[in-house]
Amino acid sequence: MRVLRFDSVQRTAHWANATLFAILMLTALPLYFASIERLVGRHVLIAEIHVWAGVALPIPVLVSLIGPWGARMRQDVRRINRWTEEELRWVLSFGRGHRLMFDKFNPGQKLNAIFVAASIVIMLGTGSILKWFNLFPVSWRTGATFVHDVMTWVIFFAVLGHIALALSHPASLRSMLRGWVTEDWAEQHAPRWLEELGKTGLTQRDPRSDPDTAR
Repeated sequence: MRVLRFDSVQRTAHWANATLFAILMLTALPLYFASIERLVGRHVLIAEIHVWAGVALPIPVLVSLIGPWGARMRQDVRRINRWTEEELRWVLSFGRGHRLMFDKFNPGQKLNAIFVAASIVIMLGTGSILKWFNLFPVSWRTGATFVHDVMTWVIFFAVLGHIALALSHPASLRSMLRGWVTEDWAEQHAPRWLEELGKTGLTQRDPRSDPDTAR
């Protein structure tokens, strides 16, 4: 049997956000490296695409959180912000010597979500200062340039690591594509979440699920 992990709102927000990040990363390359800019050209156009993709970056997340359609998204935000002592010890020990009954998200996934949210705020803020620099003092522009450049590199490595982990965990990736995980997978990787769904009666099964192929 299959259990709903991400609904269509959550999946749409994720892939819209991922698309905007990809556009920002691709347009950042010719803006940072003169050799790539010489090959690509169209500096002004690329800069405008980069700016407005950055301005649009928070929109998918914000839209997915508001209104009745955002109930599951808001619930997951609360999960990500809720940390147990065991999870904190797991993080501080880098996962060594601590076996946890994971919730819907493990501590690494929670950290990644927090990083993405923080990076959106930081890059939007610093990018706005760099774009509309006349509105800000020189000290702000200098600090924004430094923070924006450093965060760009951090984001590049974080995104590449996220993609590598997603490809190495096909069941998790499939849940972001189709929305569902098998009960066997949930029992192994998110037992606390599965137990919670069973107690509250919120377990949702895919009516198309085939017992012979779902597991």
